Amino acid sequence: MSERPIRFFHRGAIVEVDASAQGRSTRTVLEWLREEALCTGTKEGCAEGDCGACTVVVGELDAAGALALKPVNACIRFLPTLDGKALFTVEDVAGIGLDPASPAGAGAGAGAALHPVQQSLVDCHGSQCGFCTPGFVMSLWSCYERHHEAGTLPTRQQLADDLSGNLCRCTGYRPILDAGQKMFEAAPRRLDTAPVVAALRTLAADAPLAGPAFHAPRTLAELARVRAARPQARLLAGSTDIGLWVTKQLRELPEVIHLGDVAELRTIDERHTDGERVLCIGAAATLEAAWAALAARWPAVREMWLRFASVPVRQAGTMGGNVANGSPIGDSAPVLIALDARLVLRRGERVRRLPLADFYVDYMKNRLEAGEFVQAIEVPWPGRAGDDAMTLRAYKISKRFDSDISAVSAGMAIALDVQGRVRDVRLAYGGMAAIVKRAAAAEAALRGRPWNDEATLDAAVAALAADFKPLTDMRASDRYRARVAGNLLRRFWLETRPVAPLAEAEVSVFARGGTALA
Repeated sequence: MSERPIRFFHRGAIVEVDASAQGRSTRTVLEWLREEALCTGTKEGCAEGDCGACTVVVGELDAAGALALKPVNACIRFLPTLDGKALFTVEDVAGIGLDPASPAGAGAGAGAALHPVQQSLVDCHGSQCGFCTPGFVMSLWSCYERHHEAGTLPTRQQLADDLSGNLCRCTGYRPILDAGQKMFEAAPRRLDTAPVVAALRTLAADAPLAGPAFHAPRTLAELARVRAARPQARLLAGSTDIGLWVTKQLRELPEVIHLGDVAELRTIDERHTDGERVLCIGAAATLEAAWAALAARWPAVREMWLRFASVPVRQAGTMGGNVANGSPIGDSAPVLIALDARLVLRRGERVRRLPLADFYVDYMKNRLEAGEFVQAIEVPWPGRAGDDAMTLRAYKISKRFDSDISAVSAGMAIALDVQGRVRDVRLAYGGMAAIVKRAAAAEAALRGRPWNDEATLDAAVAALAADFKPLTDMRASDRYRARVAGNLLRRFWLETRPVAPLAEAEVSVFARGGTALA
């Protein structure tokens, strides 16, 4: 597959895997762990990144050279994407923070004293059948390291959010959340990052993986060159969608170009483009980082961020990939379209910009040209306070609160003039058509009308029937979707009308103290 083996840090040493001998570049980390490394603590449950039984933690150096730890799903992560990184599994946890020469740390695995994460699960009766437990251990360990590093303690809801990608069908979540709180009561047992950082610095000197089936360029210029030369190759970012093509659809991917090692694509920064201040999100920035950056500037998207898949999916998947994929139920696009975002598209040396609202053509079809790729997403900076400011809301309707695919999602933004009339409005819906798109008729019904007048709202809700003819599928019926679309617009009006707007606590059960996991 490549001219050199895949190299990564695992179980205290740099390991090498000759992936070419396996005949394919889409071997998953889970397959390698169970079949070759014989680390069978990591389980296969759903093989689609939904249940969390396969959760592992991947470490890599951040921009400051420190070790960053991220929980990810091993079942859909392709092994070559571990090149240059560190892999931690449930077999590692017991030995963390112990001297291997001491009796307690003997073997740094079987027989070692339990880590506070593990001991707390035992003490709180957080495991019954135990199949899901290794995944919970890894998610909790990632949380444990992050909060100890920051000197903070997670709230119960923060623990619930961190565990949203780990499903348990027999224990129940209450004792697991109890364990998550109890694990901070014991004396800290932290990971010694020095040998890991040293190994990752050694690996950074390796040449990029570049073979007939898998290419991992490290610079934007090299990516543009490889992509232009191989327009038929599949672009791979976080593998949270493409991984299912392999595990569920058994599709072959003859040639892959991996974007995850291109540093320029992982940056998120503020810049001026054509005289306009924008938030620029690199196409390979993780969903977690991208949503955090959006929420820092537009707090109204915070709930959408936390409900967008799970932490392991958000730590692996990318916002650029979610947008480029073009799913009509992708939750990023409605919010970004409501924010008037545009895409930066590159083909070789040519760069062009296109409004995201104009990017989609039909179901899973877009305006990318052969050899072209999404380089970044540019979001105009929030307007100044006063008449020019847009008020934003983001809504998601799904059967489960956490980690579920939307039946309907929406991003809505509105600006009023000094008389309270609608000066500008953007209403973008997902799940209502073959593509995510704006509700043009409803928007037209609003412009220039008084936003405080319920008759204005009623006209816009009626106009939605001209904008969308939703379908019926396993998630919702057409009638349900049509009614929900109107109800979301009504909620938006209730929250943003100039006179007596309703607070979030008056329109959301979760804002009134509900919790997704209790």
